Amino acid sequence: MQQTKRVMALVMCLAASSLLARTSSQGLDPKSNARLDPKQEKRDLQSLMKVVEKEIISTVDAMPADKFGFAPTDGEFKGVRTFGQMVKHLSATNHILAAAALGEEPPAEAGDELGPESVRTKAEILTYLKASFVHLEKAVQAIGQANIPVNASPISPLKHSEVTRLALITETLLHAYDHYGQMVEYLRMNGVVPPASRP
Repeated sequence: MQQTKRVMALVMCLAASSLLARTSSQGLDPKSNARLDPKQEKRDLQSLMKVVEKEIISTVDAMPADKFGFAPTDGEFKGVRTFGQMVKHLSATNHILAAAALGEEPPAEAGDELGPESVRTKAEILTYLKASFVHLEKAVQAIGQANIPVNASPISPLKHSEVTRLALITETLLHAYDHYGQMVEYLRMNGVVPPASRP
């Protein structure tokens, strides 16, 4: 759990430093020569992405296959996604935002952030999730490559004039950790200790 908190703090610091560097380089502070170092940004994001990917994939893998249809019912949980639907949503969002960060059209199979209807079993969902992280890694590799365009995404709160590759990738990490927290709760509700909390 401490590692999760550290990763979230790192993601937030990276986002904040990126925003500060970006606004400084746009002329809000004419005395500053702050510039993003694409190689350093790429290395930092690759490190964070590996941690996020490992924690999420291990958490998804820890849920028994027969519990992928689980959704909480005790309390205010009417209409929430099942565990499997949540993982597909996370994966679809990774694909959609990675596509935007690479100047691609959103993948048709991502649907409206729901993921492909044909992806149903634990094995299929894990494969789709892993592929979404591969897509994100391609977006990270494109940081600093001016010849690769960046598109705005209809699911991102960033306007076209505000969108950057770094911002879209950071958004995927924040979104992933939001759902990671929910996945941990789903696991615990089913008597499964999340891998990050095991001794």
